[in-house]
Amino acid sequence: MTLAHYVGTLNLLGDESRLRLCALLRERELSVTDLVRVTGMSQSRVSTHLARLREGGFVRDRRDGQHAFYALSLETLPATARAVLEEAVGASDPTLDGDRRRLAELEDERRGRLPESFAGEMERHYSPGRTWQSLAVGLAALLSLGDVLDVGSGDGAAAGYLAPHCRSLTCIDTSARMIDAARQRLARHANVVARVADVHDLPFRAASFDSVVVFHTLTYAEDPARALEECARVLRAGGRLVLLSLDSHEQREVTAPYGERHAGFSPRALRGLVSRAGLDVSFCDVVCREAKKPHFQVVLATAEKPKPIKNAKSG
Repeated sequence: MTLAHYVGTLNLLGDESRLRLCALLRERELSVTDLVRVTGMSQSRVSTHLARLREGGFVRDRRDGQHAFYALSLETLPATARAVLEEAVGASDPTLDGDRRRLAELEDERRGRLPESFAGEMERHYSPGRTWQSLAVGLAALLSLGDVLDVGSGDGAAAGYLAPHCRSLTCIDTSARMIDAARQRLARHANVVARVADVHDLPFRAASFDSVVVFHTLTYAEDPARALEECARVLRAGGRLVLLSLDSHEQREVTAPYGERHAGFSPRALRGLVSRAGLDVSFCDVVCREAKKPHFQVVLATAEKPKPIKNAKSG
């Protein structure tokens, strides 16, 4: 073996990225996509390094349709390279340890298991089918609702999750166009009615509903206090109000174009509004925070309409 051959071998292994690829391909056959995911390198960079390693006889490739898979070529791997690679892999190195961990996670996913690194942070990671939408559908299936009023229903997107679990569902919105869209979206549900109405003057008799949902509507109401009084009026004794609203914020330039009249409500302010409407608040707090700036927070409030107090019989 010539001196030039030794120099060429050492040059190939003298690059950290190529050494990482060799260490991974020593474990198992992988595609370029797999290597990009595990190492975090760009696809072009991985492909360039693989081409050099293949030319040097370090790796071999196999075609499967439009995909190429690579593995360490143990048959043609120079003894010098084998010795260097064995020593590098046997050492405790943070970069190589990280690559091995991510490779194990990739294998877990392919076996249908969630990677153990997801523990404690599952809400930050995607896995097929595990979306917030599917979670909402699953949680809605736990409900058994009576007569429900959806205030500010828009085109019925949220109402679609509730409809199968209500005795009746009435959707209202001030926009005729939104109500038309809601009627089309919810047409398959015989228990749903959608109509144009204003929350400040609800066209329903007192005590008409078991539940009233107000999802991201209160910040658009001209008079939030009056709106909540009307919601309380149409609730039956023991009925529930469920309300979602943006927390108090200072990003009016973001929300004003959507028609927002009020810059959110803090839990304290919202609790006060609901209580003054005559409802007993059972919960009122921030329940989620958006990951993207400006990190809007959402407040959830739940409340119940008090049942009449029966007069004690005189003895």
